[in-house]
Amino acid sequence: MKKIKYLFKRIISMNYKGFFQIIKEVHEKTNKNSILIFLDIVYCGLRYQAGYIDYNLYEMYRMNKFERKTIITRGINNEYIKKYNNPNFIKYFTKKTEFNKVFSKYLNRDWLELTGNNLKEFKKFCKNHEIIVVKPDSESCGKGVELKKTKDYKLDKLYEELIANNQILVEEQAIQCDTLSRLHPESINTVRVVTLLGTVVVAFLRIGNNHNHVDNFNHEGLVAPIDIQDGIIKYPAIDKKKNLYEKHPLTNKEIINLKIPKWEEIKKLCENAALEIPEVGYIGWDVCVGKDKCFFIEGNEFPGHDLYQLPAHRDNNIGLLPKFKQAEERKVEK
Repeated sequence: MKKIKYLFKRIISMNYKGFFQIIKEVHEKTNKNSILIFLDIVYCGLRYQAGYIDYNLYEMYRMNKFERKTIITRGINNEYIKKYNNPNFIKYFTKKTEFNKVFSKYLNRDWLELTGNNLKEFKKFCKNHEIIVVKPDSESCGKGVELKKTKDYKLDKLYEELIANNQILVEEQAIQCDTLSRLHPESINTVRVVTLLGTVVVAFLRIGNNHNHVDNFNHEGLVAPIDIQDGIIKYPAIDKKKNLYEKHPLTNKEIINLKIPKWEEIKKLCENAALEIPEVGYIGWDVCVGKDKCFFIEGNEFPGHDLYQLPAHRDNNIGLLPKFKQAEERKVEK
């Protein structure tokens, strides 16, 4: 019944133009009959809670039934969020200012919330920091995040503009370690670490591209999985167009075999922070590997499953669901 309800909701909200475009694309790639592809997508929706985007993104048309059962689809991801993330506590992640208040000891940088009544404090902050990062309080995917050189602005006017744009979180610029800076110096190349019930289950390095100041996958960024045991990247990075990169396309720096600095420190940081608000048990942490220590850029109560288990990053065509179930079992054993 649960799966039927999920499929019904998907049918009502479906982008039918996109749906049939996916059928066409899969037909062109595989030469399979379009009607059979249509039926298979419907089956995957019922059996695995996979939307047509999941079907295409994870190339489920190339997977057998055992392999399909290991994929964290959109529906399964939503179930984890519903099961472990109490809606009464997600404000500490959806609001960046709330996140900074709760996790201040993990930030390693100055920050200020603009209230409309603290212009003097803002001017002092800008005097102490030549470059500031301004962020909207509740946007995601890097939207509205900007770098500002304070000497280029009249601070009274800048203050008013930031308030008007809801860019009310102002932070000292984070400084990353040389190893990750060399990959793409124009962005903070963050490590996305996902914890489930206090256990690290998956991690990725997100890398900026095309001179963007953000590393987000949806803004032309690259992503590469990190082996959570040893912190080494063993697969090429990928962009949203499914191009693969063993080296960064701009800097020509090696991505494969790169070992993430301070890896054990990163895991400990995320697992400790996950205990701060146990009512939110499924979290995506964005970690900056600094020159001296690791620290958070932000946390996400709705980890995007689109980075998980991409075909180019799968071992033996197996997804991540078994690792998530292992984390649940470990929690029960404790």
